[in-house]
Amino acid sequence: MGIFARRAAVRQLDEKLERIQNNFENNYKDAAQLNLREFEELFHRMCQEGSLSERQRIYYSDKLEELGGRMKNFTHKDQKPTWT
Repeated sequence: MGIFARRAAVRQLDEKLERIQNNFENNYKDAAQLNLREFEELFHRMCQEGSLSERQRIYYSDKLEELGGRMKNFTHKDQKPTWT
């Protein structure tokens, strides 16, 4: 795989990470969860295609694990109403 294709792959993953972070910070729970699933699918597809170097695979795998832990209970159904 050429260097330009790898840069494009990294750019796509970074854009997904940025969207996840923005949605997380703005408390957009559903959007953040959706972006996390999209990031995971994209990451696994790129790993299978060989679009990422070993160092990039490790970096994004760590990011996926970290975000998965942070968003484990980051849903609307776990939110307590403040008016009661």
